[in-house]
Amino acid sequence: MSQNKRYFVTGIDTDAGKTLASAILTQQLKADYWKPIQAGEPTDSDQIRQLIDSSLVVHPEGVMLQHPMSPHAAARRENVQITADQFTLPETSNTLIIEGAGGLMVPFNVQGLVIDLAKQFEAEVILVSRNYLGSINHTLLSVAYLQTHNYPIKGIIFNGDPNEDTESFILQYTGLKCLGRIPMMDTITADTVNKQKITNL
Repeated sequence: MSQNKRYFVTGIDTDAGKTLASAILTQQLKADYWKPIQAGEPTDSDQIRQLIDSSLVVHPEGVMLQHPMSPHAAARRENVQITADQFTLPETSNTLIIEGAGGLMVPFNVQGLVIDLAKQFEAEVILVSRNYLGSINHTLLSVAYLQTHNYPIKGIIFNGDPNEDTESFILQYTGLKCLGRIPMMDTITADTVNKQKITNL
């Protein structure tokens, strides 16, 4: 695994499992972690700190909003103007895991989407998919948007209970590779995160 890689972790919906996937990636790759936009508390950065080695770096959020809702709505309530050019990548010589906010196409202002930041940061996209009724549709739509808009996609992580029929169809249809599978866990701790492996990076 070479250094200076940037991976933008996004999901097919808000609860796909981006933070858990980000923790596993950060721990496994001994990477830095960064959340450009955080809406609400407790923060994903705080959760990441609890799930990874204390020696790993969690950078301060780019924008911190108090209301747990879509960033564009939270910013409007808090009289905050968010623009793409205000985001600056943290300085690091290490691999950087960047976690998006919400699903793939969540807005941060009236024109910008969170996924736009992946292209701005020149990061490869890792898409987290969670198996539920409708997840094939949500995953294929997410991949179609990324491919149509020329985002480099590293691959897909499947989270939760496995479904071979769903996963094999998604991979065959999209031509993307499965980076790994995160099993359903009763309790998520630093120990359980450390035991997970994303094998195809």
